[in-house]
Amino acid sequence: MINPCMSLPERIWYYALRVICALVLLFLILPVLVIVPLSFNAGTFLVYPIESFSLRWYEDFFTSASWMRALKNSLIVAPAATLLAMVLGTLAAIGLTRGEFRGKALVMSILISPMVVPVVIVGVASYLFFAPLGMGNSYISLILVHAVLGVPFVVITVSATLQGFNHNLVRAAASLGASPFTAFRRVTLPLIAPGVVSGALFAFATSFDEVVATLFLAGPEQVTLPRQMFSGIRENLSPTIAAAATLLIGFSILLLLTLEWLRGRSERLRTQQPD
Repeated sequence: MINPCMSLPERIWYYALRVICALVLLFLILPVLVIVPLSFNAGTFLVYPIESFSLRWYEDFFTSASWMRALKNSLIVAPAATLLAMVLGTLAAIGLTRGEFRGKALVMSILISPMVVPVVIVGVASYLFFAPLGMGNSYISLILVHAVLGVPFVVITVSATLQGFNHNLVRAAASLGASPFTAFRRVTLPLIAPGVVSGALFAFATSFDEVVATLFLAGPEQVTLPRQMFSGIRENLSPTIAAAATLLIGFSILLLLTLEWLRGRSERLRTQQPD
């Protein structure tokens, strides 16, 4: 809201800043807005203007054996990797938050390093590690690497949630006879659940969208949806790719809405905690 006491230069900057922000957002969102109408194009080419609309490419997506195999593989790898990343990341965050030891910062840096290291390096290193073990083209290697890429998100979100956690609640539960596991299950976990779920959603999105490491580790039977889209772009640019991209966009929007709801719930729980 504009302050009536603003000078003319301040008013100009007020409006200019909002115009700049709107242009930046438009620049970021425009590629997404362009691809969605193309998925409803009845023609066989990804071109504008669109002469007629059809759902034929969505039908092709859901009736194609290769696309359905890729979707099935993504729905196998992503949930498994998310579950593994959620468990390991939550335990690591709790240990780092509660513990005080030498090298704590170094351990934290190692845990979040997959966010910094280029994914192509992770893919090459993973291939060189799993190939001699005969696991180069397997679900296990793919799940493990995707979990490694997702762990940093869980560690960061859970650690941030634990920063505002009232540890007196755990001490009170222990004084009433609760075991450490019971105190964690009945007290700690419900309060940090928004952070855990938020990290899990980020880990799921990372796994579901990962293509670089998958190129090194997935065989013909482990092709995921992003890799199928990548192969389609290289070999045969079909509007079915636009349909798949639109479905992923819708899925991403759903994840963002869920994250926003969890953020609001986390804020409400934090304000309700007794001092």
